[in-house]
Amino acid sequence: MAKNCTSAEKRHRQSEERRLRNKAAKSTVRTSVKKFVVLTHKKDSEGAWQALRDMTKLIDTAARKGIIKKNAAARKKSRMQRLFNCMKSAQ
Repeated sequence: MAKNCTSAEKRHRQSEERRLRNKAAKSTVRTSVKKFVVLTHKKDSEGAWQALRDMTKLIDTAARKGIIKKNAAARKKSRMQRLFNCMKSAQ
């Protein structure tokens, strides 16, 4: 059985590092979305507003780095903003 060439081994190491970094970034985005949704269901408008700003920043960063696609980021932000607006209008 032939040994992988060194460039292929290096590529594999790099892709694994990127995969773990991207996984962590996606997880952070999902956690921030969950935190925001919980605050909106509790009708905490001040906390939800802060969480929305933090979440938007994380989503934009992930989209800029190519971790999530641009349209997916826009869709998530739009849905969360709509949820926030509904919560505000219900109060």
